[in-house]
Amino acid sequence: MNRLRLVTFNVHHGVGVDGRHDLDRLTRLLAATDADLLCLQEVDRHFGARSEHADQARALAGALGRELAFAASLDEPADGPGRRQYGNALLSRLPLLDAQVHRLPGSGEPRTALRAVVQVDGGALAVTTTHLANRSRADRAAQAAALAELAGSDGVVVGDLNADARAPELAPLRARLTDAWTAAPDRGDQSRRLSLHRGQGCTHPVRRPRVRIDQVWVPPGVTVTAARVLDGSAVSDHHPLQVDLSVTPR
Repeated sequence: MNRLRLVTFNVHHGVGVDGRHDLDRLTRLLAATDADLLCLQEVDRHFGARSEHADQARALAGALGRELAFAASLDEPADGPGRRQYGNALLSRLPLLDAQVHRLPGSGEPRTALRAVVQVDGGALAVTTTHLANRSRADRAAQAAALAELAGSDGVVVGDLNADARAPELAPLRARLTDAWTAAPDRGDQSRRLSLHRGQGCTHPVRRPRVRIDQVWVPPGVTVTAARVLDGSAVSDHHPLQVDLSVTPR
């Protein structure tokens, strides 16, 4: 049995609610989680002025001493070095065995899923990181079906799904996987004491979280021991979701 910690976080290209881009404070928050797997969405690489043209994926991986896999959802020529990219990243403390980028269906903004395989004692674990469509329920339904196929019977799916875990369009995930928040025996979130959303694991918006769109879905063989919504208000417009897992490798 392997015990590991996973965090999923829409980092909003490193810009907090104060409108300031600051990779150092994002790095400090990620380091403080002590997570084995950091699954990040809205990561920029040489994208533009909003993120000071930084290669955020490489900078974060270097600062944290992690292996990096990246999936560009937007990929365009840049004025300077590298390509102008925006997408999903996985930063792993565990050895990275494989990583593949999968284009997801949909008619709006391009969306991708980053499927990475990491080494655990006695085997391997597949983790798919994604960010689903925010405007079209039909697109999300098609994307959720594609994710379920990618996960198969033993893969973890995480990310900003832009829908509540109980939403009809996420039915393909519910058919194969378990929502980590509801499965966790030990939970905590950022809702205020008198909030109607207290204890529901809401992650967005940061000032008054009222929707649970950042999620972790686990297959049989993965047990959730704890789930926490951490305070991301200084660095993003989302809060990160941290889950502690016990994994029987396959």
